[in-house]
Amino acid sequence: MLTNAHIKNATPKEREYTITDGGGLAILIKPNGSKLWRFRYTLNGKKQKLSIGVYPDVTLSTARIQAANARAKVAQGISPVDEKAKEIEANRSGSSFRDVYGEWYQSRIARWADSYAKNITRLFDNHILPSIGGRSVAKIEPPDVLKLLKKIEAKGSKTVASNARARCSEVFAFAVITGKAKYNPARDLTGALQRHKKGHFASLDTSEIGSFLNVLTTSGESLIVISLIRLLMLTGLRPTEAREGAWNEVDLDAALWRMPAERMKGDRPHIVPLSRQAIDILKFMRSITGPHGLIFPNQRDALRAMSPGLVGNLIHRCGYGNEATGHGFRHTMSTILHEQGYNTAWIEAQLAHADKNTIRSTYNHAQYLDNRREMLQWYADHIDELHRAATSLSVNAGDSHGY
Repeated sequence: MLTNAHIKNATPKEREYTITDGGGLAILIKPNGSKLWRFRYTLNGKKQKLSIGVYPDVTLSTARIQAANARAKVAQGISPVDEKAKEIEANRSGSSFRDVYGEWYQSRIARWADSYAKNITRLFDNHILPSIGGRSVAKIEPPDVLKLLKKIEAKGSKTVASNARARCSEVFAFAVITGKAKYNPARDLTGALQRHKKGHFASLDTSEIGSFLNVLTTSGESLIVISLIRLLMLTGLRPTEAREGAWNEVDLDAALWRMPAERMKGDRPHIVPLSRQAIDILKFMRSITGPHGLIFPNQRDALRAMSPGLVGNLIHRCGYGNEATGHGFRHTMSTILHEQGYNTAWIEAQLAHADKNTIRSTYNHAQYLDNRREMLQWYADHIDELHRAATSLSVNAGDSHGY
């Protein structure tokens, strides 16, 4: 292995020559006395050479670190030479994906839990930035994103691949909003992945919520069914629980919906704190069907609840039949709230996953009510923010699907 003494004492000759350090790292001694670091490697049967820098500006220890980083990329099937060329191109032609990711990250970190921020950093550092970080964000095409997603998926990480697509879509959307890119190449790749479902209920990813709401609210469909779907999203109620709800269960002044035990899956009463957005929906419904009887009555018979198939049918007509279900909104809520670091007990209480200990369950309802109220208000505001962002992108891009 090389030492600083070896390098300093290496004298120029009539022809250039190299002194190896091992592991592909070597220093090239030019006839004019220049000493240049080189890293040689073979990838896909092709020999390549990466220029690391000039000695002594780049010291022996720094060269070894850069060579180690390059070896790691080669092990992942990434060419350091190609990546460097792409970074140079990005610097010439606009902001790189890595730069935009950094801006997007800083714009959102204040609202994230520490655990979620660490997960985001790990996802990008391990799976996304090594592949497209150095590319100009304006020149990345859907096949480029699909290639990296398929690579993740091939390792058996379907959930990670889906999450990577969703987070990339958010970064590209941010690039569009800030004028650094013209469109979002990750937006339409959902169907290209092997979708991971929890149980039998399809559920929206975070990045799909805004575009779904954009399509739903501009669909021209029944405002009553739209209101029910939005209420399911905001409360985490099971479709039957909300669909069969009665006005005598709702206290708009106290912002509470008290479900009787006989209507609950676990045969225990359930209290749902209502966000401002949920109250607005219920006030709208009261202007149509209230203040007595069922909140969502059947059009042909006001004594019966709305048909159970209407929610699924509308979701299907909006083009999300394979991505969303009325019951799946509960999984979406649980995922987002857990990612934000909210207490699991609060989330479970909100979803009426009741403790089998009746006394403890009743105590926890009272204990968590204020916590759940605050949690649900954050969630409703977050859903609104996703909807506004998708609407803004739709207007700017002329695309009704936003994200």
